[in-house]
Amino acid sequence: MTLPVLYSFRRCPYAIRARLAIWQAGLEVDLREVVLRDKPPEMLAISPKGTVPVLQLPDGTVIDESLDIMRWALGQNDSDGWLTAAPADEIDALIRRNDLDFKPLLDAYKYPERHPARTQAQWRDAAVEMHLADLDARLARHANLTGEGVSIADAALMPFVRQFAGVDRAWFASAPLPAVRGWLERWVATPLFVAVFAKR
Repeated sequence: MTLPVLYSFRRCPYAIRARLAIWQAGLEVDLREVVLRDKPPEMLAISPKGTVPVLQLPDGTVIDESLDIMRWALGQNDSDGWLTAAPADEIDALIRRNDLDFKPLLDAYKYPERHPARTQAQWRDAAVEMHLADLDARLARHANLTGEGVSIADAALMPFVRQFAGVDRAWFASAPLPAVRGWLERWVATPLFVAVFAKR
């Protein structure tokens, strides 16, 4: 093995944010697109939990958490200061709320038939109230989540906001989240995202 091997899935938000950091850092990897219903045994051998992304370094080290992969990549090259654009505790709090609180609401909104305790609209509104309204307020004050410059929080959260927007595009187009909408539109138009999301 001469290059790190990255097991990924194109549309998975966790995998997207890992790829964003790797591409941002200008690192070359052996990208292996995984078919989730037929996971490769070599991936399961190094990461039995069976979720993407998984990164195996040439020395055999395995990193199988998306945030750890992001930090590893930016630790190699963070020329635009994603790791230092804001205080670490602010960045960590945003990512933690996204991953622990918003993601379950997003899943319930996407698959309301699996979560009959509330209607789809109620799950959507809960996600807005708990997470997205604050993001919109932040983005109304400055270009990115923690200030004018991009931070790792922007790259870590954007794929999940994109997934939320895709559940009901007509609703999102007129939702009371204008700053989030503009931020997301800018992100998906960047050469970085276009490269990361290209079909292979």
